[in-house]
Amino acid sequence: MSSPVPNGATLASPLAVECRIQVVHQDDGCTVLLAGRLNAAQVHDLRRICDAEQGAIRIDLSDLLSADAVGIDALRRLRQTGAELVGVAQYLHRSLT
Repeated sequence: MSSPVPNGATLASPLAVECRIQVVHQDDGCTVLLAGRLNAAQVHDLRRICDAEQGAIRIDLSDLLSADAVGIDALRRLRQTGAELVGVAQYLHRSLT
């Protein structure tokens, strides 16, 4: 006989991934895929990844659900330094200009 779980079961870890950052390399550069929610906590990793890449950088936001002010600022700065933003949702267009 198993004992009941006190106060119910935990359905999600408090350390759940907020934003997945994946790099796909191509002959002419790379595409950085962002998925989930880009928050201040992930901006350092995003900048580090982009700074380490050589050649053209495309940042695909097709699967980005949201971004806080720090995340939007980071995307704006990356675009200003030459990164191409693709798959930008309508709600982000105004924030990124």
